[in-house]
Amino acid sequence: MELIERISRLFEESMDTKARSLEVVARPIAEASGMIVQSLLDGGKILSCGNGGSAGDAQHFSSEMLNRFERERPGLPAIALTTDTSTLTSIANDYHYNDVFAKQIRALGHPGDVLLAISTSGNSANVLSAADAAHEREMRIVALTGKDGGGLASLLEETDVEIRVPAGNTARIQEVHLLAIHCLCDLIDHQLLGG
Repeated sequence: MELIERISRLFEESMDTKARSLEVVARPIAEASGMIVQSLLDGGKILSCGNGGSAGDAQHFSSEMLNRFERERPGLPAIALTTDTSTLTSIANDYHYNDVFAKQIRALGHPGDVLLAISTSGNSANVLSAADAAHEREMRIVALTGKDGGGLASLLEETDVEIRVPAGNTARIQEVHLLAIHCLCDLIDHQLLGG
């Protein structure tokens, strides 16, 4: 019974974090979806990055764009910068791990593209470098963060959007990040394809 009670507590914490987050993240999610849709309509693409669970989230978003979310539609251009192990390891070996996303952005990013930068703390050095590289390439940024937004929040420009989860627990932040990603996918499809 103790394990069931623990599971119940974890579910309750997750639901509470999501409920508290709604009023804070709803508007930024809507703004971010509009930014992504405009980029796609203008011929742009979405690059995504993060570490650990956030890398998984970056890949999850990219797969929903390239394949489909809940509706049949043509694939949308999105690249997760976390998936090419040869590129990641060569950059980390020849330069520095902090450069693994930034070097890819400098090679693949174009003005008008969007970077989906995911960091629960907002302090991942390679994500911060990615944000700098995105601005150099005249890209806009959608930042998924938590806690106090970290260094990533301070790098954002007026045209960027931060979706900051008002929580301190990494697992709870990641759970809201996944919901935010699903909201983005739904809103992108809705704006591109209609009701």
